[in-house]
Amino acid sequence: MTVSATVEIELAGIPADGAGLRRVFAGFPSGVVAVCAEIDGVPVGLAVATFVPVSLDPPLVSICVQNSSTTWPRLAAAERVGLSLLGTGQQTAAQALGARTGDRFAGLDLHRAGPAVFVAGAAAWIEATIETEVPAGDHAVVILRVQRVGTGADVEPLVFHGSRFRSLRATSPTDS
Repeated sequence: MTVSATVEIELAGIPADGAGLRRVFAGFPSGVVAVCAEIDGVPVGLAVATFVPVSLDPPLVSICVQNSSTTWPRLAAAERVGLSLLGTGQQTAAQALGARTGDRFAGLDLHRAGPAVFVAGAAAWIEATIETEVPAGDHAVVILRVQRVGTGADVEPLVFHGSRFRSLRATSPTDS
């Protein structure tokens, strides 16, 4: 294997600061997940684009939330949270749940399972309890224990890539 000096020059061209990292991370597609619960009879939620399956045994997933979030401390107190892996066509829900102000649930069809709240029409749903939080720079990595799951019939996931919402397009092995 040969490593070209050109790679080193290309790596040196983008600073490893917040702006540079945003530029690089925008090149990595991620799903969009609504994290919601009912607190004192009112739905509370936010959107995250950092969701990772962690373990099958025990069943664990993780999300990352900004330390500056005023919503996460309220959700962290919930007995259970609902994770809705948003589907294609749910860009409006993703934007509303990601907004700092306004009614995040206006126009959304919600389903409740105890304290967990789910967005209808999602590609998948996960009911979870908070296992632990790990400080990680300007975010917290939240490990969640999966309690129950469900999937939307034939709903494709909403993807965030290049600072835009996108949908997946299947290709056949003969596509190039």
